[in-house]
Amino acid sequence: MSFPVRKSVFVGIAGMSLIGTVAGCAPSAQAPAAQSAPSSSAPAAGTSSSAASGYKDGTYSADGNYVSPNGTETVGVELTLSGGTVSGVNITQHPSNPNTRKFQGEFAGGIAAQIVGKNLDELNVSKIAGSSLTSGGFNQAVEKIKSEAQ
Repeated sequence: MSFPVRKSVFVGIAGMSLIGTVAGCAPSAQAPAAQSAPSSSAPAAGTSSSAASGYKDGTYSADGNYVSPNGTETVGVELTLSGGTVSGVNITQHPSNPNTRKFQGEFAGGIAAQIVGKNLDELNVSKIAGSSLTSGGFNQAVEKIKSEAQ
């Protein structure tokens, strides 16, 4: 009779460990942000807040590359800036295979919550929604956008 009790305790402990592990991997709770951005391609005239940040307000686009197990991949990034702060983001996926499509899609679905409202100089993402490699291409594109927005 003690065997079923030990088995139940073991299963309960294993289940609690799994829940703790999954909870530790969950993204931090943040208010969801809009993912779409205005589609103007030319930067708008700077305001006093953008002059202080060093970046011109507007919408900027760049592609970034990263290496995956399937080879070199590209991700498109469009950021809208207002006063040096990210006010919108769009990700253009350029998948070369189904795995890349999956990871870039997950990245695109989670990036806005992580960067909208942050200063452009503070952006340096490492892993979004389970996609760690796509962030390398994103960060590369952000560096190009910084240069373009000055």
